[in-house]
Amino acid sequence: MRKIAGIIPAAGLGSRLGQMPCSKELYPLGFKSDGTSKVASEYLLELMQQGGAGQVYFILRNGKWDIPGYFGDGSNYSISFAYLLMNRPYGTPFSVDQACSFVRDKTIVFGFPDIIVEPQNVFTQLLARQAETDATIVLGLFEVAYPHKWDMVEADNAGNVKTIVPKPESSDLTMAWCMAVWTPEFTEFMHQYLQQIEQKFIVGELKELPMGAVIQAAIDNGMTVQSVCFSGGSCLDIGTPEDLKKAIKRFT
Repeated sequence: MRKIAGIIPAAGLGSRLGQMPCSKELYPLGFKSDGTSKVASEYLLELMQQGGAGQVYFILRNGKWDIPGYFGDGSNYSISFAYLLMNRPYGTPFSVDQACSFVRDKTIVFGFPDIIVEPQNVFTQLLARQAETDATIVLGLFEVAYPHKWDMVEADNAGNVKTIVPKPESSDLTMAWCMAVWTPEFTEFMHQYLQQIEQKFIVGELKELPMGAVIQAAIDNGMTVQSVCFSGGSCLDIGTPEDLKKAIKRFT
């Protein structure tokens, strides 16, 4: 059985929230069971811990040193933490690819540190679906009200993902993905795919690549992408002021 590692892209500027005294991943949001304060990205760490991750790789940009300063080596979570620096500023896939040489042989659990997700066993369910179907990628789908903020997903009744549409201006689709697990096959595919298209970003032909576009490329190349629909779950993007207000009201 392959070991499980988590990847957390934490290189964002948090510009949608304006000036903040800390990285948005460390925004205080609620309390732990022992009464101490909890920060936004700890919700994702708890999910990864429950999913069986033995290592977590944070991808940072230069200057976001408050994140390793806060979390340290991960011993408080019984997980080994590592911190990698973003090299290519062309979107989340390029940040995630920084961990490629460290996780090539591992199953990956992936989420965004500024998106708070329920239920607590989301990764357990995604991993179970991967084991059941032998899919290369399994996405966690959640119903969202504003498609233009999300990667929207079209899937059939069996959970097979057909199409991913990143942040459409309008859409009849109602389910978006924000959590994923994947096998080494996709880690290697993404690494090779980004090498092939990187020059387009260097010369300015393309600006930023969403994760959904790379997953769509994997689908186009014949990889099996499955999904689990969390119809009773929720996802809050606290990187936006409106959802941050909702999260503050819910968790504090």
